[in-house]
This record gives sequence, structure tokens and C-alpha cells, in this order.
Amino acid sequence: MSKIHSVIVATGSYLPAKIVTNHDLAKTVDTSHEWIFERTGITKRHIAADSELTSDIATNAARAALAASSMPIKAEEIELIIVATTTPDLTFPATATTLQAKIGAKNAFAFDVQAVCSGFVYALTIADNFIKSGQVKNALVVGAETLSRIVDWKDRNSCVLFGDGAGAVILQASTEENRGIIASKLSSDGTLNDILKTSGGPSFNQQSGFIQMAGKEVFKHAVEKMVKSVIDSLEKVSLKPSDIDLLVPHQANARILASVATRLGLSDDKVILTVADHANTSAASIPLALDFANKNNRLKKGDLVVMEALGGGLTWGSIILRW
Repeated sequence: MSKIHSVIVATGSYLPAKIVTNHDLAKTVDTSHEWIFERTGITKRHIAADSELTSDIATNAARAALAASSMPIKAEEIELIIVATTTPDLTFPATATTLQAKIGAKNAFAFDVQAVCSGFVYALTIADNFIKSGQVKNALVVGAETLSRIVDWKDRNSCVLFGDGAGAVILQASTEENRGIIASKLSSDGTLNDILKTSGGPSFNQQSGFIQMAGKEVFKHAVEKMVKSVIDSLEKVSLKPSDIDLLVPHQANARILASVATRLGLSDDKVILTVADHANTSAASIPLALDFANKNNRLKKGDLVVMEALGGGLTWGSIILRW
């Protein structure tokens, strides 16, 4: 009997219409375009409209993915929906169930995953396991965030870093050899909770709070842990960094991504870098970057693609797949 693989058959993305540039931020906080760009590589970020919810932008990305499939997949054929988000519409129900209703995926079961910036890697790994176990054939995995709602726009050290957006993939069961997800590794360390967190929560103070971050500490852990995760995942399938055709990393900071690429020995042409155009969109950043790569012909069948991320928790992880 042929082994079941999880193959990404479509990608989609959505960015809100409103754009806030570094020059715009310089009018409201003590910063400048040069200061922001030199430290982060960011030039602008997209901000959701007041009436635009996380489920709305997730729906737009999901519909784009459904429409992009080379063999059209109807919403009714989706059996599993996972939304990775740290900014849900409501404390409950899950944003995934709201998305399910909006796209009419009546035959799916749906839930959210909260691993902050690592959320998409976690969600995709979970969906992969559902498919490999034979429980579902078609899964929709979405990373969606409205981080602008939990950013302190008076804090120049954090408000310059984040933006809103959503990306989606359709994962499908396949028996085709040499394609699909071949390895993954998820990790976390709760002793590092305090270096990246929010100042509130329903149980803590009945407020969502604002993002708080110890930037230098996060930078150090991000580079070390993401590199190790990638190497560990590659070793599971007897591969090495030089085998990587394309790295699709969490778009947190251009300096972090450059350090990771250097340690893995990857040239610039093997790394997708989109952080300049939409800043850090947390769980949405990898699927946004993957859709960018897909639309710009940066992916070809058989390519060894690596995704990796680190987020609050700390959580981190990586996925290895053959495109």
C-alpha cells in the first residue's frame, strides 16, 4: 500500500488595504524611516480597517487559496480547518469555526492553534498528521492576524514591528512519491515566557493587553533555535542545509533572517524575504511569504523547501517538504 503524503496544492493570501509607512509612524512617535529600516528591514505594514476582523482577512486568504487550486477544490470538500492566530475575533468560539461558516465548509471540523509566530508551523504539522493518519484528505490551514489591535502605538520599540494579514494553504492527501511534507520538529520552552508576551489576557486582567518584548533576548534565541530546528529536521531525513532549495522563514526581522541564512550557509537567492512590505504578521507571515514565492515562480516541483519560525512561549519549529 502506497504511503500517504501531505502535499500543498494551493496557496492564497490577503493584506488589508490600509498601509502605514515608516514615514507615517515618524509623525506620531519618536522614530524615523532610517532608524526602523536599519534595524528591521521594514518599510511599511498593512493595517486592518476598524470593521475588518481576523476571520474576515482569514476568509479572503482562504477563498484565494480555494480559487488558486489547479484542480478546483470546493469548500464542501474541506474536511479540516485550522486557523493559527493570536488575535482571534472573540475569546470563543474559535475563529476557525467563524471562517468555516463564512466559506461554507459545512463538512469540516475546525479549531484554532495559538503558538503566536510559530502558529502556522504548528498548525501545518497538526494538519499533516491528520492527513497521514488517514482521517482527512483535504485540509485548509490559515495563518491570520490583526496584531494592530494589540500594539501600543506609542511604544516606538514595538509599534514599528508589526502588521496585519493572512495567508492560507490547502493541504491534500497524495500517494505521489517525492512530494509533500517529509519532516517537522516542534519545540517550546515555557521558562522563556516573559521575554515575549502581552500585558493582558482574559484570566489575568480581563484585557487583551499590548505586546511586550525583550528584543535582544528574542533575537538571540530566534537565531539559535531556528537554525537548530532546521538542522534537526533535515537530519531526520538524512539531508543537510546545502540540500535546501528555498527557505521560507517567519518574517520577523531582516537581520534575524540574514543571520539564520548565514548560519545555514544559504545565499540570498535561496531565502524568501517579504518583511519589508508587510512587517511581522506573526502566524500569517510564513503563508504570506509562501504565496509570494508561489506567485513569483520561486518554487518548482521537487524543490526542497524549509519553513521555520519562533514565537512567544517561547515556541519554535520547522517543516521540510518537497514542492
